[in-house]
Amino acid sequence: MKTGIHPEYSEATITCACGNVIETKSTVKDMHINTCSSCHPFYTGQATFIDTEGRVERFKKRYANVGK
Repeated sequence: MKTGIHPEYSEATITCACGNVIETKSTVKDMHINTCSSCHPFYTGQATFIDTEGRVERFKKRYANVGK
């Protein structure tokens, strides 16, 4: 490995908008993010699929007889 060309890899702090703080290692010392695994709906189990216009039913009805 060549000396003097690589960024320094050291302790880093990632701070989420929800207040969660994650300690890790990176070339960037402090990072601020909007969403983390503690507040993202997919990871918290609050994710829902909303079919506001009946698109799924329309698709199923349209292609119900294809391949039969």
